[in-house]
Amino acid sequence: MFAAYAARIDRDQPLDGLELGERPAPEARPGWSTVNVKAASLNHHDLWSLRGVGLAEDKLPMILGCDAAGIDEDGNEVVLHSVIGQSGHGVGPHEGRSILTEKYQGTFAERVAVPTWNVLPKPKELSFAEAACLPTAWLTAYRMLFTNAGVRPGDSVLVQGAGGGVATAAIVLGKAAGLRVFATSRDEAKRKRALELGAVEAVEAGARLPQRVDAVIETVGAATWSHSVKSLKPGGSLVISGATSGDRPSHAELTRIFFLELKVVGSTMGTKDELEDLLAFCATTGVRPVVDEILPLDRAREGFRRLESGEQFGKIVLEV
Repeated sequence: MFAAYAARIDRDQPLDGLELGERPAPEARPGWSTVNVKAASLNHHDLWSLRGVGLAEDKLPMILGCDAAGIDEDGNEVVLHSVIGQSGHGVGPHEGRSILTEKYQGTFAERVAVPTWNVLPKPKELSFAEAACLPTAWLTAYRMLFTNAGVRPGDSVLVQGAGGGVATAAIVLGKAAGLRVFATSRDEAKRKRALELGAVEAVEAGARLPQRVDAVIETVGAATWSHSVKSLKPGGSLVISGATSGDRPSHAELTRIFFLELKVVGSTMGTKDELEDLLAFCATTGVRPVVDEILPLDRAREGFRRLESGEQFGKIVLEV
């Protein structure tokens, strides 16, 4: 079957390790289901995999891709939950959780196999492309906002780095949930798009906000860390799920964190139950993922280049 896969690890030039071509189709195994992929979306996780982060060389070649929507063996339209081993189903009780492609072949292919427990019904209201955007970036944003930040309608939130998949999802979900959303971006066009999606104000990265916020959604890391801490109200929460600009800020702001009793919360992906809730939320409210571009699978390299450049606004989707 045709697939986009990591053939080599290259920390400096990750796309040099990306290959497109034929790979073995998944074999049947007890407790697992094979899904015919209709659409899959790119995440920064895929770029990090090509750099060898979370992907060991002895696992190569590895088909990339965490997210997918497609059709299962019984003809049902489904969405995949991409955290493997969260429940023990399909892998046994002693295997720790992993994100798809860290140990098991991924979704940038004509077919993918996952534990049957990880297969969820796709709401009829969502297209395959829309549903394929949800299991990583949108689920991450959902958990960051409503589980780990614990915000409620009327609260204020700062979303750093408008344009990325998680950040864009946080703006849309926050608006739909009645939050007062502020956003930052270095790019004027992305700030404008953030306003169109429902942010009440979009400012340059590092610019002073008109008010301090109840929570910050942080995926940028070192470049925005100090600004994130300084933007919080006393007792506020900084929820972090990524560090695309690096994980070593020049100033940790420890004094401000303890003096104002700020909470710093790490967040990774989400649970199957949270994905079910997110799917239902999108189906019933009309909220839809922001799609930057849809490409056929054989043009996956173009999608990777766009993701690596940071030019995208929203999700890049590959259709099979």
